[in-house]
Amino acid sequence: MNVQLLQGGQHTDQRGSLLFNNGFDASPVKRIYTIEHNNTSLIRGWMGHEIENRWFTVVSGGFQVKVKPVSDWLQPELDEKDTAVFTLKAGALDVLHIPPGHIFSLQALEPSSKILVMADHPVGTTNDEHRYPV
Repeated sequence: MNVQLLQGGQHTDQRGSLLFNNGFDASPVKRIYTIEHNNTSLIRGWMGHEIENRWFTVVSGGFQVKVKPVSDWLQPELDEKDTAVFTLKAGALDVLHIPPGHIFSLQALEPSSKILVMADHPVGTTNDEHRYPV
C-alpha cells in the first residue's frame, strides 16, 4: 500500500459551492481530530505508525506534508531521501492517505491553518505511535 492523494472536487452554482471527495472511502475511520498551527515555522513530526492508517484533509489554510517509508523503526533515516512532499489546501477537500510503515511531518503554510486527521484505530487500542526529531 502506498501513500495516495485522493483529489476532491468542487461544484458551484447560484446556491453556492459544494466540496466533495467521492474517491475517499471513510468506512475504516474510527476517530477524527484536528490540529491547528498558528506558527508557520513550526514543524510537527517526524511521527508515524507501524499498523495504523492516517488520512489528512485541510479545513482552513494549508499544510505541507512530508512522508517517507520506514524500514527500521529503531533508527529510521530522517534525511530527505525517499521523501514525498504534498501541499494540501483548504477548498479542495483533497485527502492524503498515509498507510502504515511511514513517518510524516506537518508544517502550516499560513497562520491559523487547521488539518483534519482521521485514524483507523480508536485511541488507546494500539501502542503504535513513533516520534522522532525533525
